[in-house]
Amino acid sequence: GILPDVQNAYSEKPGIDGVIISHPHADHYGLMQYLNKKIPIWLGEATYKILDLNNIFLRQNNKILNPKYFEKEKPFAVGNFTITAYWADHSAFDSYSFLIEAENKRIFYSGDFRSHGRKAKAYKWFLHNAPQNIDYLLIEGTTIARKQKNPKTEEDITAELTKLFKKSASVNYIYTASQNIDRLVSIYRSCLNSQKTFVVDIYTANVLETLSAFARLPSPLKGFSNLKVLFPYRLTTNLFNRGYGKMANKFSKHKISKDEISENPSNYVVLVRPSMMIDLERINADNGNLIYSMWEGYKEKTETQQFIDWLKSKNFTIHDIHTSGHADIDTLKEFADTLAPKSILPIHTFNKKDYKNIFSQKVIELNDNETLNI
Repeated sequence: GILPDVQNAYSEKPGIDGVIISHPHADHYGLMQYLNKKIPIWLGEATYKILDLNNIFLRQNNKILNPKYFEKEKPFAVGNFTITAYWADHSAFDSYSFLIEAENKRIFYSGDFRSHGRKAKAYKWFLHNAPQNIDYLLIEGTTIARKQKNPKTEEDITAELTKLFKKSASVNYIYTASQNIDRLVSIYRSCLNSQKTFVVDIYTANVLETLSAFARLPSPLKGFSNLKVLFPYRLTTNLFNRGYGKMANKFSKHKISKDEISENPSNYVVLVRPSMMIDLERINADNGNLIYSMWEGYKEKTETQQFIDWLKSKNFTIHDIHTSGHADIDTLKEFADTLAPKSILPIHTFNKKDYKNIFSQKVIELNDNETLNI
């Protein structure tokens, strides 16, 4: 009852011409491992590279035997469908929206998007180049219940972090997602502004190095001197035990030890997570800052609560500095009005009943596994 009831998705029978992955967040690809391996998977090349890293570091099983790469604004065919990908501003690297055309019908899938990230120019470009004559718009509504106005930009985050780092007299730990590239860039720039060294773990270093082939991102192997790599015990041991020691060894010249951080803790901003408690115990810092830079809902997880409580017991001050990877209501409305679809279908939301009060277009509410003939 967990897998979506999609005919021929899991069996060896033919019938599905392709699956499209919009971006490398697990809620958009997490069940891919159960698909018939013969089904072609279409995705951005950088997304493929990220999923490949996830198989190693996150012990996932999403091996793609025959990836098909699409490029932004270049139409490609999947069966009888013509699809065009548009670059989206989102907290995941290599995110896209899609125009889907067949039999004189045009559907637009928003994917996950926002307008206040580091790719805001891509969003503004889309507003001036959006396809028209859309029959159905499938649009996300992650933030609808939050009623947030004027969300912080990544530049706001950079300024806030810089101010905190400059006045800090002890170590700064920051808890954020290793694949939130916009946030990693904000942290890195804040470290430059405050003359701090940014310390990332092996996993994050591999993410930055892999994606530096697609964008100018800070990577220890590309000469960014104020970026160092910490080798967490559990992660490092696990990699070597499974034959992936080379993923750590390539950063050996840029390694920083817990003792080096302990000598001058105020010089460092360290990316941390709950699994690193054993490593943080060895850093001589009885006080400091923990910057929590993720969705508030993750704080309800037991391991996150325990991690934050543990740092509080060591006299750490907790700071919430974050902005959503999803569009606020005003941006959702702007997006819909620009495309001017005949109908809107809510997706990626727990608040589909609120759509009719937000959008001026006709809203069609569908339940899971319900079919709409167009």
